Amino acid sequence: MRGMSFGFIIVLLVLLINGCAQQSVYGDLTAEQHQKRMQQSAKIHTELAAEYYHRGQFGVAIDEITEALQADASYAPAHNVLGLVYMALHENDMAHKNFEQALILTPNDPDIHNNYGWFLCQRSPEQMDKAINHFLVAIRDRLYLTPEKSFTNAGVCEIKRGDYGAASEYFRRALSIQSTYSPAVVGLIEVDFRKGSVIGAKTKLSNYMQRTKSTPEGLWLAIQIEREMGDQYAADSYQFQLQKHFPNSKEATALREDRFK
Repeated sequence: MRGMSFGFIIVLLVLLINGCAQQSVYGDLTAEQHQKRMQQSAKIHTELAAEYYHRGQFGVAIDEITEALQADASYAPAHNVLGLVYMALHENDMAHKNFEQALILTPNDPDIHNNYGWFLCQRSPEQMDKAINHFLVAIRDRLYLTPEKSFTNAGVCEIKRGDYGAASEYFRRALSIQSTYSPAVVGLIEVDFRKGSVIGAKTKLSNYMQRTKSTPEGLWLAIQIEREMGDQYAADSYQFQLQKHFPNSKEATALREDRFK
């Protein structure tokens, strides 16, 4: 969804609208041309919606998805993005409905499986096995570009239900694909933290954060570690960095809502 720049998508949309206007002047489109034009419109509006989603502008994202689905109601990526938007808005029934619809339309899409798995992991812990299975379906697709993401998501979900052995294995599988994948590195450190090795986890995380740029996952874990150790000054420092540099991240949202694991 994020391959094209936001400005380039805007230009494409303007050209598409102008093209439609010219066709209405110079002659009717054939059915095939009309369908192709509508599919292109749905794609562009969905790309725009994805950008607005990542910026935290959920209302505008919904408006763009509405335009996309008016152009092509069967465009699965539009339902996928709408599922993410409704998930961010905690409209869980609507999120569930759109992820399910996206999979009905394209049952083998690995990105949709990954996103639906993440939704189930976060909002329906009683369906954790189903969530993990969606990640594994995504990973088995040889054309899937980011299997390390699904492995890591599976690890995060295993942490949530306390299976630290499975979580560690998933994180290591992610790192075997991309050795510097930050969420997986932080995930392994979080396993240590959850198992009670607070000082060891702090040392590992501090060393890692000195070698690489800060990430929402790393800052979020650092806040939890410092709170556990009773160092509120250090925790406040990490909280400030998280809100300043990653205000639209799920971790910053969790911080604002005081949702600590």
